[in-house]
Amino acid sequence: MIHQGQPVPPQPVPTMAGDPMLPRLFRVEAMKRELTDTVTLTLKPEDGAPFRFRPGQFNMLYTFGVGEIPISISGDPEDQTALCHTIRAVGKTSSALAALKAGDRVGVRGPFGTPWPIEECFGSDVLVLGGGIGLASLRPAVNAVFAQREKFGNVVILYGARTPEDILYFKELKAWRARFDVNCQVTVDRVTGKWSGRVGVVTQLIKGGGFDRPHTRALVSGPELMMRFAVQALSEHGIADERIYLSMERNMKCAVGFCGHCQFGPTFVCKDGPIFRFDRIRDAFRVREL
Repeated sequence: MIHQGQPVPPQPVPTMAGDPMLPRLFRVEAMKRELTDTVTLTLKPEDGAPFRFRPGQFNMLYTFGVGEIPISISGDPEDQTALCHTIRAVGKTSSALAALKAGDRVGVRGPFGTPWPIEECFGSDVLVLGGGIGLASLRPAVNAVFAQREKFGNVVILYGARTPEDILYFKELKAWRARFDVNCQVTVDRVTGKWSGRVGVVTQLIKGGGFDRPHTRALVSGPELMMRFAVQALSEHGIADERIYLSMERNMKCAVGFCGHCQFGPTFVCKDGPIFRFDRIRDAFRVREL
């Protein structure tokens, strides 16, 4: 690993100018089918102005006549001309968004929330741990690390899906695995078809190492149950709570802390998160009812 340098001062988080409750109009430029129930929408702003965000932030996507929901931004933060959102159709609004076609319009509010701590990872080994569609939130962070690869030590990407058919960004994961400067591993919970890769929960891959544990920062996103086991496994393998970051996207409605739907202990997920350093939410995280 690279020795830790001087602390990096906090960087400003970009937000949309003007009224945060007023959607900005975008058009769907392309729709890519990722899985049977999951698509990636590429959106272009109608006003042509650039859209800046930091890895880990989210937008509120509004589909006319149906409603709006929070969705992680899953594209490259270096590309300010288009937005990418990977959406799983699990409810009325997400299903309506997943059914959009090229040329359709969508309202966008954002970006909102705290980002992954890319600058704080300078000089450290980086462990990216994703489960299921949680990889969508992590993909911009991976792109940011690759864009400045020389500033990081070892980079380990561990990803788990339920079955081979549920692996998100399959071709992209293959490209990551082909890199000589990255250790990327993929596992599935259950074998189907002709899968010949790893089998087992993603947290089992942590014991394989490939990173300097006391000097590693871990970025974790996935189902909450998976993240609970991930935190436990990371702790058992020597990664301190203050070096673990979780994406806690849930229950967000207004995105600016007005409605209170996403209150998580003393914090609000929309404005204090969705990316949290684990030691700062440890007590609330252990309460199952929250």
